[in-house]
Amino acid sequence: MLWPFNHFSKPRAPLRGTIEVIYGMIVTQAREPLFYRAFGVSDTVNGRFDLLVLHLWMVLRRFRSIHRAVDISQALFDRFCEDMDANLREMGVGDLTVPKRMQAFGEAFYGRAAAYDAALAAGADALARAVCKNVLNGEGMENAQALADYSFATIACLEDLDEAALLGAGWVFPNPAKAAGSILMDDSR
Repeated sequence: MLWPFNHFSKPRAPLRGTIEVIYGMIVTQAREPLFYRAFGVSDTVNGRFDLLVLHLWMVLRRFRSIHRAVDISQALFDRFCEDMDANLREMGVGDLTVPKRMQAFGEAFYGRAAAYDAALAAGADALARAVCKNVLNGEGMENAQALADYSFATIACLEDLDEAALLGAGWVFPNPAKAAGSILMDDSR
């Protein structure tokens, strides 16, 4: 039976499977060995976190441009938080410490996202500096420029997608070596 007041109810939550697929794509790309081998990202918990945040920011940035993707954006961020919580517990962080660490993760994400948004608006050099500071611990400007080039290519790829492909996870991240240009071609073999 159709209820006459269904249009007043909360919109449906996004499909859990779609969120899992998109988040899985982000995690898989952030774990791409080339980032650690050729781009100079530290293969540590912090390095992996920073690369995950960079990829999550790029995807959420694209979702912001789609009005009906607000629920998916929130669900994707919630999935990121669930993953961080599970990782902390797996590493043996105690129940009393987890909330404090989760707050630090949230602050780190929002701080980096704001820095990347401002840097993106200011141009390629600014994004390279932000990536250098946040992902490469302030070292390796050539690698930071390669990561910035990759980020621009990824953002362009995401912007070229229509809503159905984006929301249906019908896309892939660009190849990091090709997107970063000739700087990394020797290391991508």
